[in-house]
Amino acid sequence: MNAYEQKVYEELTRWRREVLKKSGLFTQISKKTQTKLNGMIPERAHRIITESIKNMVKATLVGSNITTKKQQSAGLSLSEKDQLLKEKLTSYRKTAVVEGAGTGAGGFLLGLADFPMLLSIKMKFLFETAAIYGYDTRQYEERLFILHVFQLAFSSEARRKETFYILEHWESEKEKLADMDWRVFQQEYRDYIDLIKMLQLVPGFGAIVGAYANHNLLDTLGETAMNAYRMRLLTTQPLDY
Repeated sequence: MNAYEQKVYEELTRWRREVLKKSGLFTQISKKTQTKLNGMIPERAHRIITESIKNMVKATLVGSNITTKKQQSAGLSLSEKDQLLKEKLTSYRKTAVVEGAGTGAGGFLLGLADFPMLLSIKMKFLFETAAIYGYDTRQYEERLFILHVFQLAFSSEARRKETFYILEHWESEKEKLADMDWRVFQQEYRDYIDLIKMLQLVPGFGAIVGAYANHNLLDTLGETAMNAYRMRLLTTQPLDY
């Protein structure tokens, strides 16, 4: 392991602790409230929402796969891959900020339109990340990995720990995965961003919230994606739980 890889491994150790640490009291209360509210939503509505998001994500996966340049990282070191990803993140974050400010300033209907638009930006970024680190997204298992990275970035404490375990032990865990649990996927994501996105719909306030929220959401996704792929590349002795 060279000096840069050693530095990355130390960063991964810190990131792992951060991901697995216990949530604060406010987050725990918020999650309990959201779970209670979800329980009040009719089952038929849950099924419709789940199917809608599933179809939206799958369409985004197909589009992102077609438009992503493959083998971007041929011959690059881990340091160079990390730098390329940071440059891509800066570009995607700018796009997300402009999109969030525009839809936030546009009132209720445009505010609602932000959801699929931001989802598309995030998924395209994840496909770019996979390509940078040398993984072929034409393979089903790589698209499944992307969905788990997304879920790790935007989920509650319990689901985050479970998803982290799957990603950390991907080679063995992927064989057990037939497909995503789309009900859990959509509900965790909605719960994570609901408060932020509701504020984005407030007239006169939405543009600021939309830009700020999208900036932070892309930062969260960027850190999660980079470290998830670094974790795959740095084959070191597993850490004990």
